[in-house]
This record gives sequence, structure tokens and C-alpha cells, in this order.
Amino acid sequence: MRRKRTEASPSFETIDRLVHEPARLSIMAHLYVLDFADFVYLMNETGLTRGNLSSHMSKLEDAGYISVEKTFEGKIPRTVLSLTGSGRDALRSYRRTMEGVVSTLPE
Repeated sequence: MRRKRTEASPSFETIDRLVHEPARLSIMAHLYVLDFADFVYLMNETGLTRGNLSSHMSKLEDAGYISVEKTFEGKIPRTVLSLTGSGRDALRSYRRTMEGVVSTLPE
């Protein structure tokens, strides 16, 4: 038996594509449970290359989902990322949307 979709039901069209991309979802999920993380930590945890992480990081920063702080520890550069309030809201909304979409699938 197929569940009937209503106007209020989430659909695939309402999924935030910026968050949905697996690498960006992984970055946001890691930052969701941490106050902040540095670039090298995220690179190791996500398995992304420097260039790939940097590219996805820029897209999330441009959207206002993460903040990026670049500092130096002595002469060594350090990039620290954290999830913004908008990023937390976007990830929560993404989760609700995905739960809603999946709940409409037949068992």
C-alpha cells in the first residue's frame, strides 16, 4: 500500500542540495557535534583531500553555514571551522526533510 503524499509532505524537491552533497553533509555532521574543528582534523575524519575539503568548505562558508577562522600558531597556519546558527538550522531542517521523504516510502 502506498502512502498518499500531501502538500505538507516533504518531497525530494525541498531537499537542501548544498547540505545533501555527501562531503558537505559529512563536514556539517562532524561540526554539529563539535564546538569547532581544524582543517587537518576534518580532512582526516572525512577522507577528503586538501583541495576537495577546501572547495566544499568555501561553498558552506559562502552559504553562511560555517565560519572559518585562519590564524597562525607561531609560523604555522591553522584553519578552524565551526558551524554557524544558520548551519545548525540547515542541518536540522535537512534531517526533518529527509525523515519526511523517507517516511513516505512504502515498507
